[in-house]
Amino acid sequence: MELFTFFFVHGLLLLLSRRAACACGPSDRELIALAFRSVSGFQLPPPPPAADGPGCFLRLPSRNLSGTVSWMYLRNVSALQALDLSGNALHGSVPGGFWSAPALLEVNLAANHLGGALRFEIPAGGRLLPLRSLNLSGNRFTSAAGLAALSRLEILDLSHNSLGLVPLGLDKLRMLRHLDMSYNSMRGVFSEGFPPFGARLDFLNVSYNNFTGVVQSEVVKKFGKSAFLKAGSLRFGSPAHVARSSSPTTLASSHKKDTKLKRRRRVIRLGVIAGVASVVVLAAFCCVLCIVLKKRKRWKDEGKWEEKEAVAVAAPPQEVRWVVEAKWSAPVVLFEKPLMEPTFGDLVKATSGFGKESQLAEGGRSGPAYRAVLAGDMHVVVRVVEAFREAEDRDAVASFHELARLRHPNLLPLLGYCIPGKEKLALYEYMDRGDLHRWLHELPAGQPNVEDWASDTWDQHGGEDRREAAKSAMAEVGDWPTRHRIALGVARALAFLHQGWVGTTRGVIHGHLVPANVLLGNDLEPRVADFGGAAAGNAGTADGDVHDFGVLVMELMTGMEGWTEEAVSWTRGLVRAGRAAEAVDPRLRVAGPEEEKEVVECLRVGYLCTAPSPDKRPTMQQVVGLLKDIRSSSSSSPGGAAATTSSAISST
Repeated sequence: MELFTFFFVHGLLLLLSRRAACACGPSDRELIALAFRSVSGFQLPPPPPAADGPGCFLRLPSRNLSGTVSWMYLRNVSALQALDLSGNALHGSVPGGFWSAPALLEVNLAANHLGGALRFEIPAGGRLLPLRSLNLSGNRFTSAAGLAALSRLEILDLSHNSLGLVPLGLDKLRMLRHLDMSYNSMRGVFSEGFPPFGARLDFLNVSYNNFTGVVQSEVVKKFGKSAFLKAGSLRFGSPAHVARSSSPTTLASSHKKDTKLKRRRRVIRLGVIAGVASVVVLAAFCCVLCIVLKKRKRWKDEGKWEEKEAVAVAAPPQEVRWVVEAKWSAPVVLFEKPLMEPTFGDLVKATSGFGKESQLAEGGRSGPAYRAVLAGDMHVVVRVVEAFREAEDRDAVASFHELARLRHPNLLPLLGYCIPGKEKLALYEYMDRGDLHRWLHELPAGQPNVEDWASDTWDQHGGEDRREAAKSAMAEVGDWPTRHRIALGVARALAFLHQGWVGTTRGVIHGHLVPANVLLGNDLEPRVADFGGAAAGNAGTADGDVHDFGVLVMELMTGMEGWTEEAVSWTRGLVRAGRAAEAVDPRLRVAGPEEEKEVVECLRVGYLCTAPSPDKRPTMQQVVGLLKDIRSSSSSSPGGAAATTSSAISST
């Protein structure tokens, strides 16, 4: 009776929640609007006539929503208790910080296109997460870790995903009543890592996985054989009677005829698909071959026939057309290694024909970028410069030489260039740590909660070295001095560009400062890239660079991504009201009140840089001074930086 009552009440609540609703206060509704600013089809439902209580709930099931949610805005809705976004087309990953929303009790994200790694974290101070019901079925999640933080969870549905292992920390969930992990690709020994199959767990389904081991007879009796259909190479019964136990084949014996019929149909379908695919590939090959034959004579004269033929055949026409039509003998000019004489053909080889496997960035304003290793173990990034595409060759050469003169510790140096045709290529130093956006948003979310991983699991995934690397990556992102150093380094680079360089009085406008254009060295010292747009004639102003820097500082301090003017306005409002601490990234680790003040002071600098009136914004040289004072004021003249920014804020 207790089980019936539990699921009846839960089902009734789900039924009542299918209509769109948002019962939240005005400030919370503002945060929700920011969270869905990149989601197509989103309309914030009107508030109900009367509030149900002090909590906040948002239910938008099956509303044709598509796009990416800015989850950290939702995490800051401190009263959010229930969230239902099921049956939509949302994509992207869910950062671990979202789950630390202090009042969150029920989350339903089923039937979307969400994916990546799931990570649940115990917030600072050791507070356990209050979540009671979690439905993530019908998505594309590949792993889950840190479930020990969800010790109050009663309902968990992870079915129809791409999980390869039992979620880490699942065995710590002693309150579970309902557990569905069917239709994944989980492997391992059944029952290892599972919660107790005692009185509380009323429903279990692990069908359609790849488990091995023995399922005890009492477990089969409690949950039924349907809970283990095609769950792998499982054996049923007590260990002493394994030889007489049934197998997955026995469980599905009634479906043998259907299985054979389905197998025949599958073979026929595969045959048809293979035939159609062969025709498509042959047609694509013929198209490329026509292009190649027309230019065969010129290619033979240049001695590159065999190489170009290989590239043309290996990739589809739309990806290789510009490569095939380029002049493969075009020289690659290297400013600091003039004795090296690579050609465009060498770049083609080093990038696998400028193929997807070598691609680091897909393009956008800056153009696609590829990794290459040249002779002498020279690691470079080859970027197809979109801004120079329509430029005359001599103008592009002049711009490349002008940019090569820019040398600063916080600028990514231009190593060389190549002009094999209409496309102009720039060569930069390769940075192992990637860009700031990836470091700040993607790497931490992809790391497991290392404290929940047992040593034998780590052995399966790369051993102690990987464990230490994961810990190091997570520690770096949360380190406050590191984030301050990055902000200061970027500010120094812009100040250098704006003031010019030795031997000339002309300054350079960056024009497109975003985290993806800030590369990180092994020492995590930032190096600003893609500052060639202004040299190519793209519009931009120094005031615009200052504004972009202010937005970047806000992103560094808050940990939020996808910034818009609405998000900037919201952050400025918190700073103006003296509530900047509410926007600080919860992952940041600060050592006492002094460092907390330093983070807030950096947000104040972002406030100054994003002033609506350009003449109210500081110069980048002044910004460098403010940022330097923030870290030095704690030991030399406490309150100095705060007094400066406070007085400036009052005037803006």
